[in-house]
Amino acid sequence: MPTIRVPASSANLGPGFDVLGMAIDRYMEVDFAEEGVGSEDHLAVRVFRQFGGTGGLKITSTIPPARGMGFSGSARVAGLAAAAVQKGMTVDECRRWLFLEATELEGHPDNVAPSVFGGVTVAVGDRVEKIPIGLQANVVLWVPDTLSGTKESRGKLPKQVSLEDAVFNMGHTALLIAALTNGDTELLSDAAQDRLHQAVRLESLPDTAAAIAAMQANGAWCAWLSGSGPTAAALCEPAHAERLAAALPDGGEVSIGHIDMRGVVYE
Repeated sequence: MPTIRVPASSANLGPGFDVLGMAIDRYMEVDFAEEGVGSEDHLAVRVFRQFGGTGGLKITSTIPPARGMGFSGSARVAGLAAAAVQKGMTVDECRRWLFLEATELEGHPDNVAPSVFGGVTVAVGDRVEKIPIGLQANVVLWVPDTLSGTKESRGKLPKQVSLEDAVFNMGHTALLIAALTNGDTELLSDAAQDRLHQAVRLESLPDTAAAIAAMQANGAWCAWLSGSGPTAAALCEPAHAERLAAALPDGGEVSIGHIDMRGVVYE
C-alpha cells in the first residue's frame, strides 16, 4: 500500500525568523489501517478526523517532538494529506491547500512550507516560494534529549527591536538566499548570522550554543539554531560531514542527512 511521507523541517536558518525553512530527510509516515490502529491522541490523527477522515491511521516517525524540527507542522500536513487522499485527491493537486490549511492550524508558515513543498522555502502569509539551491550539501544535526516549547521560547523574545538589528536581519536573509541560490559557500557563514532571536534563545541552551560553535569551528559552511531549539543544524561539504559530526560535543544525537527536495508525497 502507498504511504504518505512528510519531511521534518528546520525553520529560521539564522536570520530568516518566521520566514525561511528547510525540509530535512527525517520523516513522518502515515498508512491507512483498520479502525483502532494508532492513537487517537496523535496530532496527525486529530487533524485527519477534523477534516473528515475515517478509519485508522498507522503512524511512524523519526521526527522527535519539541526539538525544533517541525514535528507539529509535519503532523498537521500528514493528517491533512491523509484526509485529502482518502477523498480521492492527489497530493500534487492539493499541495497549496495543504499549505494554507496547515499554516492556519500551525499559526505560522515557516515549518509548514518546507514540509509541503520540500527544499528551502520563503513563506510570508499565504505566499510561498521555493528557493533554487546551487550546491550539494549534507545537513548535520545535533539533537539533545532536552525539550523546547515554541510558545515558551517565543515568549522570551523582545517585543521591539532596533532599526539597526532589523536591517541587519533583512540584509542577511537576502544574503543567505543569494548564497544558497548561487552556491556561494564562502558567503554562507556570514549570511547565516542573526540578531533577532538566536542569542536570546541560546542563553537557556548553553549546550546547543556549544554545538553550534563546534560546527562553525570544524568545517560547517553555516550553522544555526533549528527552529526554537534545542537542535543545532549545519550545512557542510559532503566530504567533510563525518569529520564535522565527530567533532560535536556529547549530550546530543548526531546525524548526517540531506535537504529533502520533494516535500510531502504519497507513494
